[in-house]
Amino acid sequence: MLLSNLESVPGHHIVRQLDVVYGSTVRSKHVGRDLLAGLKNIVGGELKAYTELLEESRQEAMQRMIDKARQMGANAIVGIRFSTSNIAQGASELFVYGTAVIVEIEHPKLPDPFIN
Repeated sequence: MLLSNLESVPGHHIVRQLDVVYGSTVRSKHVGRDLLAGLKNIVGGELKAYTELLEESRQEAMQRMIDKARQMGANAIVGIRFSTSNIAQGASELFVYGTAVIVEIEHPKLPDPFIN
């Protein structure tokens, strides 16, 4: 699956636009992570537990979006955007969306003359 935050995929042209696809996940804070984050806020620095939580959330939401696009027959998603929102105290949603499309290579690679 080709992914692009642009409105196109460089080196390809859009043959067919299918539909908007999205993926989301809602995660809550972990009490242990909150306690450590509170201590880290006092001395400053990166909150690595939250960085990891956000990365896991992004990956899960992206995979859900990709799965939906594949079910439609897409081979690319363009215009990808991320959004976050608070659902409840201590719980947030990470939402990713884009447009599922079918693309073709604009300039196919010429055969390598040195390969038999």
